[in-house]
Amino acid sequence: MKGYFSAASAALSVGVGLLASGLSAEPVTVQSCDRTLTFDEVPQRAVSHDVNLTEMMLALELTDHMVGYTGISGWKTLSEYLREGLGELPELAPRYPSREVLLDADVDFLFAGWNYGMRVGGEVTPETLERFGIQVYELTESCIHIMDRDPVTMDDMYNDLRNLARIFRVDERAETLIADYEQQLADITARVDMEEPVRVFVYDSGEDSPFTTGRYAMGHAMIEAAGGHNIMFDVESSWTQVAWEPVVERDPELIVIVNYGEVTAEQKKNFMRRNSAFEDIDAVRNDRFLVLEYDEITPGPRNIEAIRQLADAVVDVRQ
Repeated sequence: MKGYFSAASAALSVGVGLLASGLSAEPVTVQSCDRTLTFDEVPQRAVSHDVNLTEMMLALELTDHMVGYTGISGWKTLSEYLREGLGELPELAPRYPSREVLLDADVDFLFAGWNYGMRVGGEVTPETLERFGIQVYELTESCIHIMDRDPVTMDDMYNDLRNLARIFRVDERAETLIADYEQQLADITARVDMEEPVRVFVYDSGEDSPFTTGRYAMGHAMIEAAGGHNIMFDVESSWTQVAWEPVVERDPELIVIVNYGEVTAEQKKNFMRRNSAFEDIDAVRNDRFLVLEYDEITPGPRNIEAIRQLADAVVDVRQ
């Protein structure tokens, strides 16, 4: 895997000066889903939820302003590069954080999302935390759970990086990262045939009914960027359950397996290989599976390299 922190590291000397000046800078305003947030000061006791959101904080080199993270070890293994980036920062909760956990850590900022650490009507939401002086920035991809929005694009991930950088007054770091990502993406898309997209199905989990990505999940944007066609493009949701019948009918040529949790990627492949109901699916018949990690297919710095893998698989299908 390529070092996706390299672009931020190259801008470190600039970013340090910006960060220092940000402590006494003018207030900044950002849009978070359907809310407008104003930050008078740089957050000093921030927490991020989930592995992909935490990787965004690391890519912008914001650990000096963090008191911890949540929602990783309960579902996923902390990888070596993530462990190294987090250093001594503690995991405050292995799964969803409670309000008590955040208050005990004297948190002043939470980077989370709907179904990424927060549930509609739950005890941890922007509204329930506001009274305690905790400001919440919501992952852009997750806004579909509380408001109408357009289908997800790669700009959603860039938007989050830019907004986080504004909040922490490290704008140049985000722009350096995004310029690098956009160049990489342009190089990748130049290799694929957008006129004849490959039919792609994302298989996250579930045997009775599969959990997959609709048009409001980052996986949809990644498939399109790689020259593919998400066969569940018409599902008006982000990550959701569907029936197997339309999967069989739409006959994917490539199946993306999301690797996380107790059921391994190989077990998911074998479930599809050994089920007679799937034997006529093009991808199963030709054993075309691509395994992506959870943090590669949810919004974050690893999306670009994952699109490269998708594009390679798409090109292989058409050869």
